[in-house]
Amino acid sequence: MELDLNKFRTLVPIGALYDESLVYLAECSRVERYREGELIFDVGDDSPESIFLISGGIRMVYRDDREKSIYSGSEESLHALANFRPRQFKAAAASDAIIARVDTSLLEKLLAWGQIAPDQPHSNDYPQMDGPNAEDSEWMMAMLQTPAFLKLPSSNIQTLFSRLESTMVPKGTDVIKFGTTGEHYYIIKEGRCKVTRPVGSGETLLAELGPSDSFGEEALMSNTSRNATVTALTECRLMRLFKKDFLELLEEPNLKWADAQTASMLLDEGVVRVDVRLESEYRNYGLPGAINIPLHRLRAHTEKMNRLQKYILYCDTGQRSSAGAFLLGQMGFDAYVLKGGISRNS
Repeated sequence: MELDLNKFRTLVPIGALYDESLVYLAECSRVERYREGELIFDVGDDSPESIFLISGGIRMVYRDDREKSIYSGSEESLHALANFRPRQFKAAAASDAIIARVDTSLLEKLLAWGQIAPDQPHSNDYPQMDGPNAEDSEWMMAMLQTPAFLKLPSSNIQTLFSRLESTMVPKGTDVIKFGTTGEHYYIIKEGRCKVTRPVGSGETLLAELGPSDSFGEEALMSNTSRNATVTALTECRLMRLFKKDFLELLEEPNLKWADAQTASMLLDEGVVRVDVRLESEYRNYGLPGAINIPLHRLRAHTEKMNRLQKYILYCDTGQRSSAGAFLLGQMGFDAYVLKGGISRNS
């Protein structure tokens, strides 16, 4: 069942969203129809959605047997029902009713990206703020749907977008070069790039990247030189973030650290240990049962990795493994970092 967007935009605080965000939220929401008397949720329900009444009515029954009914069209029906969880009453349809279940976390992120929600729905007296242009909005929405951005606290999102700088790069330009110092993290807005690494007198292709892909995190997180060269295959528009902003806004929210005890529990659950050091380091001092994927090969190796599997990455200190875990997290993998590396856990 499709959601009536005209009705959806009257809801609070959904009406504060830019049109593109509102449409995306509607596409991610579930619409459910209930017959009179059917239970919508019970006391103690802890589901993460915000529940909005689209049409009809609901009857709420509290623990002390007090009852209250809400019908669509009323001021109260414009707000989410039972927003506190676990829910303190049960709700059933007072008449045939339609509700929308909205991802609360996604709603908060979209609001944080766009603007602060007003206290009431938009009307002629409360005009909606101008949003970004269509091109920027499409790109921002694409970024908000990536695994890395979905993990960000709402407070980080708007700050992050405000600190990104746009830069045009001609075809054939080396955006970053192997062995140089890293100062920026890059997201591709338009165009394509290739990732290569020097081998003898030539190079080996590690990956090709397109819109919404990102690169440059390894050197920033491990505080080392660039371990690959990224070259523009076409003219590219890149969004770049300075190192200090990257570390503040993106690194920590996207990393999951595991101390020795947590690592042991994860191993009992079947987690795969990945040594991201060089082959020579792994041969000399690798953990039993671990697999070796050097950091500079990790991006190319992801095509062979199981996205349903959990991984715990390690190196000597946690620097290189944190860069690897960030990369895997961006690509939708469930990855942990061994806190302190094997030098602290051996």
